[in-house]
Amino acid sequence: MGSIAERLAAVLDRIGRACERSGRAPHSVTLVAVTKQRSVAEIQEVLSAGAVNIGENYVQEALAKHAELGRGPVWHFIGHLQRNKARDAVRLSDWIHSVDSLRLADELSRRAVEQGKRQRVLVEVNVSGEATKSGVAPDQLAALLEGMRSLEGLTVEGLMTMAPWVDDAEQVRPVFAETRRLAERCAAAGLLPQGAHLSMGMSSDFEVAVEEGATLVRVGTAIFGPREAAS
Repeated sequence: MGSIAERLAAVLDRIGRACERSGRAPHSVTLVAVTKQRSVAEIQEVLSAGAVNIGENYVQEALAKHAELGRGPVWHFIGHLQRNKARDAVRLSDWIHSVDSLRLADELSRRAVEQGKRQRVLVEVNVSGEATKSGVAPDQLAALLEGMRSLEGLTVEGLMTMAPWVDDAEQVRPVFAETRRLAERCAAAGLLPQGAHLSMGMSSDFEVAVEEGATLVRVGTAIFGPREAAS
């Protein structure tokens, strides 16, 4: 199975080849190493191997790791976020990928202003329509983005989505393609920046996501290996 460094290199190579297939430069895609339920030692290993960006799903877990690792990595919060965790999420995160309501956006903005920063955020959109997935419905996305325009503590960078778990990644290509189209339409309407970021793709499907325009891919298992069953 190889070491973390070897698996990281293999993932980066796969991203590079997916970029080549779609006529993109490899540096147009940022790899976020998903460190949920991974030890500080494992995170230090992946950082030593060249990773820069790490993604956490739970605020309390991220805070504990942040206390040990500090500001060295670029911190991405990628999990579902409750408003009562907004202050801590803003304090530890360079990016927050999972804004899914105006109430959450407003709270994040307020906390960011308190902390003297502009928080980089992505809006999570539930393109697949799965009831178990968080995210705003596609037909409500424009209204949410419009409502966020006046929030002085936020910089809205683009969209995030999660595709269904499938055996064949080709089955979820339409989810990624539709997310890209949504971003393009919102950018044309002035609701997102031109060339908006797209956070999409995980260990099972990141190559297809890259081919469909992902600029941030969130990869854990393909780098760190399977988690222990007890996790």
